[in-house]
Amino acid sequence: MTRLGLWATGFALTLGLFAGPSRLAAQCTASGAPASCGLSGSVSMTAGRVVRLQVSAGSTPLTAPLPADFDAGFNSTTGPTLTVSANAAWTLHLRASSALWTATNTSPGAPARTTKPAADLKWSTASNGAFAALTTGDVTLVTGSATASNATTLYFQTLYNWTLDTPGNYSLSIVLTLTSP
Repeated sequence: MTRLGLWATGFALTLGLFAGPSRLAAQCTASGAPASCGLSGSVSMTAGRVVRLQVSAGSTPLTAPLPADFDAGFNSTTGPTLTVSANAAWTLHLRASSALWTATNTSPGAPARTTKPAADLKWSTASNGAFAALTTGDVTLVTGSATASNATTLYFQTLYNWTLDTPGNYSLSIVLTLTSP
């Protein structure tokens, strides 16, 4: 190794000592018995927004319609309980994932209605409250402030029409979105 190489290596090692891990910012020494030594210090952290949505059931079987439900135009089903935990203000949104229900035929000669609109499912946060038709656009289901546990039960009304709602298996996916602005 040349003299220049040795000098460069020594300089780099010396620079590493000064640029390396910092030395202790404080020291404490005690002797004798009993010996005690204390230093004050601090810690810091950054807590970001944290939100959690828990749903009591991943799917809800809607109540099968009876003749009286067709006469009334609807029947009701109690849906899942939605529990929000958040360390800041939050909003829970609801929407249908598609404009139409998925329909599967169950009776020969009577095809299932493939044009049943998402609006044929209405929702509310009160069993005897006002019900709103489900849409494909986000609507506000419930809002709140920081909370350890805010539970809301979802209620459904399914609309029925004697001439339109033919036999079949029907399903509709619902999207819940929890946000914290």
